[in-house]
Amino acid sequence: MRLPDFTDSGELPLGVHRATLRETLARFAVGDPQRIVVGERLERIYHVASATGHLARFVVFGSFVTDKPAPNDVDVFLIMDDAFDGNTLHGEAALLFDHAAADVHFGASVFWVRRLAAFGGEQTTIEYWQAKRGGGRRGIIEIVEDTNDHERPGT
Repeated sequence: MRLPDFTDSGELPLGVHRATLRETLARFAVGDPQRIVVGERLERIYHVASATGHLARFVVFGSFVTDKPAPNDVDVFLIMDDAFDGNTLHGEAALLFDHAAADVHFGASVFWVRRLAAFGGEQTTIEYWQAKRGGGRRGIIEIVEDTNDHERPGT
């Protein structure tokens, strides 16, 4: 999959652009040392969320997926399957599903819902995250499984 070029305003064109974690990191976790650090955070978050066995969809939005030279953090939205119970988690996984703790521990804004709670359906809920703080909308990325990578997350 090829991610589209940035618009003149330095953002992805409107839409939910599907890419593997590897493709996302190759595009956005390069250049400025801060981008590399934030990319490492994203990778860790992805592996922790995947290791729960309940991750349904993984979305990245915000300044990390723009041409901003040094984003402060990464913004993530997760849809978890309906059997997911955050109260049974321990360690880093428990921190990931607590918004304030994730901000401190992972340097990330993490939002999540169970599939059943996705208001208007999963796709509508994901598309909501294209909204920018000051108004307007921009493109976001949905991380999809790399079918060429047979390595399991966390191995």
